[in-house]
Amino acid sequence: MLDVEILTDEDHGTSLCVASPAVIGRGDGCEIRLRHWRVARRHARLDERIEGVFVEDLGSLGGTLVNGRRILQYGPLLPEDEIVVGAVMLRVRSVGISGEDVSREGGPPAPVSAGMPAARSMAVPTHEAAMVEWRRRLHARLLEALDLRRRDVSAMSDALLRQEADRLLEALVLDADAEIPTDLDRGALRRQVVDEAVGLGPLESLLADPDISEIMVNRHDELYVECGGVLRRHPAVFSSDQSVLGVIERIVSPLGRRIDESSPMVDARLRDGSRVNAIIAPLALKGPALTIRKFPARRLRMADMVDGGSLDAHMAGFLRLCVERRKNVIVSGGTGSGKTTLLNILSNFIPPAERVITIEDAAELRLAHEHLVALEARPANLEGRGAVSIRDLVRNALRMRPDRIVVGECRGAEALDMLQAMNTGHEGSLTTLHANTPRDAMSRLETLVLMAGMDLPLGAIREQIASAVDIVVQQGRSAAGQRRITAIVEVSGIESGRIQLQELFRFERPGAGESDGAGYFQGCELMPSFLDEWRAGGVAISPQWFCERTPAPDGPRSLA
Repeated sequence: MLDVEILTDEDHGTSLCVASPAVIGRGDGCEIRLRHWRVARRHARLDERIEGVFVEDLGSLGGTLVNGRRILQYGPLLPEDEIVVGAVMLRVRSVGISGEDVSREGGPPAPVSAGMPAARSMAVPTHEAAMVEWRRRLHARLLEALDLRRRDVSAMSDALLRQEADRLLEALVLDADAEIPTDLDRGALRRQVVDEAVGLGPLESLLADPDISEIMVNRHDELYVECGGVLRRHPAVFSSDQSVLGVIERIVSPLGRRIDESSPMVDARLRDGSRVNAIIAPLALKGPALTIRKFPARRLRMADMVDGGSLDAHMAGFLRLCVERRKNVIVSGGTGSGKTTLLNILSNFIPPAERVITIEDAAELRLAHEHLVALEARPANLEGRGAVSIRDLVRNALRMRPDRIVVGECRGAEALDMLQAMNTGHEGSLTTLHANTPRDAMSRLETLVLMAGMDLPLGAIREQIASAVDIVVQQGRSAAGQRRITAIVEVSGIESGRIQLQELFRFERPGAGESDGAGYFQGCELMPSFLDEWRAGGVAISPQWFCERTPAPDGPRSLA
């Protein structure tokens, strides 16, 4: 049950007790009805969770304020927190069936208005909820202590800042020792608060876990991870939305990126190269959301992909030859199918004597190459100026005497410049593309070229694609999380105005009459048109590669 104290200019101190969840508004169906013109029909909602009571704005025009700040979601609420809805102020606390205040750590029970209806019992907050609540309190006190000392934290190293925060927090914990429940581990509490204040909070341990490949923060108290290709909820939580915002700021600020209401989305990377995407209010309705695609501690090799069942040895050998013999390759696939991982592995087959230029939105590729120039796009500044797009970098790369150009992903007008580079002496270039099939990849490439605004006829665009692209590698991801190469296709030319594709290898799932298993990697009994060219160049390749059938290992193994 929730005890809600309502304070208005006309009526001071009215209290009522309602069951959770409770909607605040002036509509007839609202549990807490506030008859004021500035209150929406369904303005906000109070929700009692294991961590405490939370308030969420329901998209009202006037908004919901907590302690003078507009929020989308806030919690857990303290008894002294002031919620303003329209011109009405509310204070909320959680109570049990007997009227005992369970939102406080100690002290006498809070008064409850008479005439309270019978309700379900409310359990006392758990150990985890108490830990979250004290993390939130100590985090706020620590930030206040750092601010009062007027320390220039921006000029301090990470180690020095952590040392200073830990020293201040030790004193704060000693001062509050009588209030903190005796069953809470003071050492763990200090460590978690310091991580949240000057580090990455609960993400620190998740980033250190080699089995976790992706981390998804939906809101401060809802965190999911991908482990072995399977998503599951993780018990770790942030103490508040402000803590998540602080972590996002610590990630993007050193990279010269910014995130605020005027620019509420950002792509960035961690020091180890892991990819980060963050989005905040007003676009993220539930609170700041953060997604981290982790990089494996060890660089994956083609042998790891073969062992993990992503492809067979014949496909691996063929792809290696395609890169070494300067064939233009596009890696196509859906989100999270492993395109960037495969692109990174293929790029490392480029001979060391060649000059390589990589171009990305957020630098993710890690090439062990001697002659490498890595370029990264730049967003606009506060005045909306200074943006450098992928297309700008591709054009500039053509003046840098590259042997190979590797574009992290073609997603716009840069596709035209990439095709022109492939057609004008930069054979062996590589890129990735979002598409579900090789045929879809060709259609998407046509669309991206049209986005360049050159008003080219479709026939000319298809001629460019057929002339530039040699191989399309299709990546897929199964429901169990297994990432596999589902097809390797040669672009064999153009006929009757349509790009012709010739499938060389494909992944087949077991048929109805076959024994259970993961499936097969099957050669399609068609050899690439450039095979004679390779043989004339002294490349030993057996036609048997394109005919054999190899069982794929069973069981999900993630190679993200």
